[in-house]
Amino acid sequence: MTRENARPDVPRWARAAATGAALTNVPSALWRLAIAVGIPVGLAPSEYERMGAPGWGSLFLLALSLVSEVLAFLTLGLVRSWGETWPRWIPYLRGRRVPVLAATVTAGLGALATTVYGALFVYTSFHARMDASTWGTWLLDIAYAPLILWGPLLAAVTVHYYRRRTASARPGGDGLRSAGVRPRSIHSPYAASRGLNSVHSPRR
Repeated sequence: MTRENARPDVPRWARAAATGAALTNVPSALWRLAIAVGIPVGLAPSEYERMGAPGWGSLFLLALSLVSEVLAFLTLGLVRSWGETWPRWIPYLRGRRVPVLAATVTAGLGALATTVYGALFVYTSFHARMDASTWGTWLLDIAYAPLILWGPLLAAVTVHYYRRRTASARPGGDGLRSAGVRPRSIHSPYAASRGLNSVHSPRR
């Protein structure tokens, strides 16, 4: 993560979860790419023919791998600066703040969709009747198993993103909350005599 994109108010667990979500697609994408170019992965030749690879079917496998990895990569925006301010390379929007609600709803729907997507793909791979060797079947299962984590990891990072941005939007949120200190109100006769309802002091 570059210094320009790093967010000092993002805890280590959130950065790790976002990185994990972005990487969950890599094993299955590599497996599909291997089939697309004809690398043996323990499948019988009939399976390659059924998927049309190498050939026109390879384009579908390549497109699926690319799209899924790009979508997974967007999770990193929830813990980096370009997830809060539109990057310079986006016309008309660059430099503007990313709406919190729009980003949260989009990421939340993505978490729901990827949870279903991961469960279906893992179930399909585990129960697929494919003409494959024993090690080929194991390789398929291992490649698709990480997809189970995509949805839950994205959901956890989405909740943190919403809480962090809404907290920093409140008065005093940037300082105390980003430092892990929560404010509390102290009511005293002295404050009342001065016309002050409360005095905020950090809770240690």
